[in-house]
Amino acid sequence: MDSVATPPTAFDISGKTSDPNTGLRGNYAAMAADFTVQQHMSDYSDAGQARWLRLVERQLALIPGRACDEFLNAVLGNPALDMRHGIPNFADVNVALKAATNWQLVAVPGLLPDDVFFTHLANRRFPVTVWLREESEFDYIVEPDIFHDFFGHVPMLFTPIYADHLEAYGHGALKAKRLGGLDWLARLYWYTIEFGLIREHGKVLAYGAGVLSSPKELIYALESDIPARLPFDVMTSMRSAFLIDDVQTTYFVLDSLQQLRDDTAPDFTPLYEVLRAEMA
Repeated sequence: MDSVATPPTAFDISGKTSDPNTGLRGNYAAMAADFTVQQHMSDYSDAGQARWLRLVERQLALIPGRACDEFLNAVLGNPALDMRHGIPNFADVNVALKAATNWQLVAVPGLLPDDVFFTHLANRRFPVTVWLREESEFDYIVEPDIFHDFFGHVPMLFTPIYADHLEAYGHGALKAKRLGGLDWLARLYWYTIEFGLIREHGKVLAYGAGVLSSPKELIYALESDIPARLPFDVMTSMRSAFLIDDVQTTYFVLDSLQQLRDDTAPDFTPLYEVLRAEMA
């Protein structure tokens, strides 16, 4: 996979990521209690800015006809999301994002503990990693960087129904952790927010960040004959294991974003009980 988005439950807090560097990457030393850091635009080198532009141009060339309307309208029609001028300043984007859906971006140094990540979502804050991949990782990266987080996730936050769903997911995940259901809910996140597909205009298109930010996954998910593309179903997705270091073998296809909101609205407590019984 070109850009692996590690699921929230994969973080084991130890004060650093698996590949800490002395710069922005995995630098938890300056973080606040909620794991946020300050984004300093001066931290991005000219080489990094050039790399960002190459990543953006490559992906912008691929998304027409493959990304859902909501994503395309945001990326191509919203001046706040014009990424062709360099790495975005979160403070500038937050002005437009707050007006659109009352969400805010918060800068973070890397992967977050479950409670921290879900608490941010439940409060309509989306964590965006501040560091950018190295040149040697241009086509493959093992943990989310600013390109994956911003290009893949942020445009969909401008869609109200999607933004409302993500807040509800944050609340649901905090509850799932108390009930011992977090592993199952992480699968739901993986197959929707990260690798979800949707049917629009009679075509299957992408809305998941892990698909939209990866050239390889985008083409494979939509055009390959190899993977299964199943109608979205909450229980089936929570029963399905996923791959974090390769393209997926299965994708789930929504009929609409309203379906995602409606199908995930009920109390999941009885679903966890059914899944737990299946494992007994």
